[in-house]
Amino acid sequence: MGQKHAMVGVDDVLNDIMDKLTGQQSGCRIVPIVGMGGIGKTALARNVYENPLIVQYFDTCAWVTVSQEYNIREILLELVCPERKESKEMLSGDALGEMLYRSLCGRRYLIVMDDMWSIEAWDKIKLFFPSNNKESRIMITTRLSNLALQISGSRGLTMNFLKENESWDLFCNTVFGEKSSCPLELEEIGKRVAKNCKGLPLSLILIGGLLAKSEKTRNYWEYIAENLSSIVNLEDNKRCLRVLYMSYLELPIHLKPCFLYMGVFPEDKVTYVSRLRKLWVAERFLKPISGKSLEEVAGEYLKDLIDRNLIIVHRLGSSGKIRSCKMHDLLRDLCLREAQKEKFLCSLEIGQAKTIHRRIVVHQNSSMEKYDTSKILHSAQLPRSLTCDVQEAFPLDSLRLLRVLKQTYSEDLHYLRRKDWYPIEAIFKLVNLQYLAFSAEMNLSSSFPSSMHLLWNLQTLIVKRTDGQLIYAPPEIWKMHQLRHVQVPGLGLPDPPTTTATKDEFVLPNLQKMSQIKNFKCAETVVVRIPNIRKLHIFYSESSISQYCPENLGYLQKLESLYVSLISEVRGIDLERLSFPHSLKKLTLWGGGFQWKQINAKIGSLPLLQGLKLYNDSVKGGIWNTVEGQFCSLRFLQMTCIYKLNRWRVDSSHFPCLNILRLVELRKLQKIPSSFAEIQTLELIELYMCRDSAVLSAKDIAEQQEEFGNHDFRVVVWVEPNSELKSLATHNFHVFSSGSRR
Repeated sequence: MGQKHAMVGVDDVLNDIMDKLTGQQSGCRIVPIVGMGGIGKTALARNVYENPLIVQYFDTCAWVTVSQEYNIREILLELVCPERKESKEMLSGDALGEMLYRSLCGRRYLIVMDDMWSIEAWDKIKLFFPSNNKESRIMITTRLSNLALQISGSRGLTMNFLKENESWDLFCNTVFGEKSSCPLELEEIGKRVAKNCKGLPLSLILIGGLLAKSEKTRNYWEYIAENLSSIVNLEDNKRCLRVLYMSYLELPIHLKPCFLYMGVFPEDKVTYVSRLRKLWVAERFLKPISGKSLEEVAGEYLKDLIDRNLIIVHRLGSSGKIRSCKMHDLLRDLCLREAQKEKFLCSLEIGQAKTIHRRIVVHQNSSMEKYDTSKILHSAQLPRSLTCDVQEAFPLDSLRLLRVLKQTYSEDLHYLRRKDWYPIEAIFKLVNLQYLAFSAEMNLSSSFPSSMHLLWNLQTLIVKRTDGQLIYAPPEIWKMHQLRHVQVPGLGLPDPPTTTATKDEFVLPNLQKMSQIKNFKCAETVVVRIPNIRKLHIFYSESSISQYCPENLGYLQKLESLYVSLISEVRGIDLERLSFPHSLKKLTLWGGGFQWKQINAKIGSLPLLQGLKLYNDSVKGGIWNTVEGQFCSLRFLQMTCIYKLNRWRVDSSHFPCLNILRLVELRKLQKIPSSFAEIQTLELIELYMCRDSAVLSAKDIAEQQEEFGNHDFRVVVWVEPNSELKSLATHNFHVFSSGSRR
């Protein structure tokens, strides 16, 4: 998970929760945590949820955020299969509920339902929680003590405001970090600031984040202290809102639109950083910086907002970069209020018939009432941006100035199934579009229309589809010079048209990412036309790939991330021809059946490679002997379903920078080489459903790493529910039952 702040002043309530969760009480019990917004309910619940004692005590644990605008099917989907929702996309809510019930039956489970607002949501979901005699628990967080009483029969565990000394500790930790202290000349003012936050953790970390990013001068701190003094006598909720508003007012001008734009996303929903950056680019929020791409500038803006505690890191990727983020619901409310006031964006409610806002957001609500989207958009005065996740056609004639169109593209993977939707050709008449994302199952045939190139401003094209069929782009796609990101499952890219002109018009100079391209032909004529490609995801459905010129992949000199999926019958001679550029930082191979010597020769020598993932028999051969001087920059290594690997010979010098080793279903691997105990950079080994002997070797490595002074090192293992290996768990060797963490 993302950034964490030290938990202060919660020892008593933390101990109470632990007692209630692990107490010897039969049946399924409800444990509510109650408190006002921003007091730290979610942080406390997360702290408990990730506590090793809790992890060991329960057979299975799951977390779901409910929110005011809830969707029962989404809640069930999150509880059943949070990581691969698309695999359950076609199931009804009742089918998902039955699946959840069966998965919990006979197990001691812990369910966390965060941010509960209504008894109706509870009544609809509680039927799927077995009331067994396994001492199961359901922990809820809510601002409403009456709701806690309705659900559990008690008003729950109430979180109180922090004491003055606790507020000061949290404030200092936020402004200066755990290893630094407040300068003496600022201490008196700082204590005044902390005191005026009145013990509310959210206020403390927001003001702390503001001061951490500002000049640490007496004048500025006095200015903040005076502003806080003016609101100190307001009631709790109003004072909190004023603190939030102050954090917004003090933002640098270039960050304000990026902050307000977070109101586009549904409450409590996770936002993928890669998509957020693309949207900021399309909305023209970014100031170009010499030597940096707009996406890199967007990353810097995001980091600044995170450092100010205005955006929360949700998850990091394998490389340590931020993968997803979210926003506290109180801050999102502020975004919507200020955005509405400044006519920046409008989040529509049922019954609104007119808007002068340039950005319009329409989200389906929990009551499932229909938005009259057509009426709303007809009355809109030519909006520039539309985010809409309701399953309804809308009038394109009123949208001709759109720069951003993002329809039915929510993370829950609900797809349009309507037969009366407008034809795909209509979308490609919106010539001002810079960002286009839509779901399409029924309105795409076997190819995009030739009119596609009329979107001459288009930077990002994302299409959600699950049918897996090949869909061809027209040759005119090579005229779309502004394209930066293309993500269309099963897209077939045509050869560039031949030209005799001095200036080649069929080139994509800005293209940075292409994802899920089928049978990608990397001919020389293609390589020279995508000179700045950085991320490429391709898959081949034929046993012979020589006609697709795989040797030319090595000429993509700016390529940093490559995903290659191959069928298992690819000829060995074709694999020999496959080439990789030295610029690669991340490589994923799926299938194909390479030999280990090819992995060493072709991949081990890549000087910048930091992440390597090998899936589904991408390598065949029982013995892997690594070689000195290779994998010199590798930080992350994952092997999944490499079924023939049984012996692995490694010297500690072979992976000098490795941080994370993840092994999934390596059924024949006898043990992890003991030399991994000597790799000083190693932080984590994860094993999922591997042999007992491999788990025991990981245990030995954990003990040796600790002896060598690497106290941050840990091993995480998933085993069968009845495995005796669960008894080996220690502070740095965590053992879970398979499927126990959802």
